[in-house]
Amino acid sequence: MKKMIKISLLAAVFGLAWLVNTETAKAAGAEETFKFYCAQCHGLEGKGKGPNVTKDFPVTPRDFTNAKEMSKLSDNYIRGIVMDGGPSQSKSPLMPPWGKTISDADVNGLIKHLRGLCKCQGKAG
Repeated sequence: MKKMIKISLLAAVFGLAWLVNTETAKAAGAEETFKFYCAQCHGLEGKGKGPNVTKDFPVTPRDFTNAKEMSKLSDNYIRGIVMDGGPSQSKSPLMPPWGKTISDADVNGLIKHLRGLCKCQGKAG
């Protein structure tokens, strides 16, 4: 009986460790997705000052740290821009559509990462 309890306890500890590592991997995955797809224009900090943005750049990329502006955007709006590109939401054609490249799970993680940058919630819808 004691051996069975030890085995059960050990399994529970390993299960908990797996869950923690999975959540850490998801967070790291979202940050890596952001770095790969977004940081060139939006910058590593999300302030809209990436290395592609020069004085001749025709638009100002969104500052994801601006809580006031980011709070006005719903997660579905952001999802639409990421998946279908800027023109799908009457935004810049320089924002490419990533829908054929990024999975739904990656977009969910990316939106969560953006909400972390602005430290805000989006509007409903």
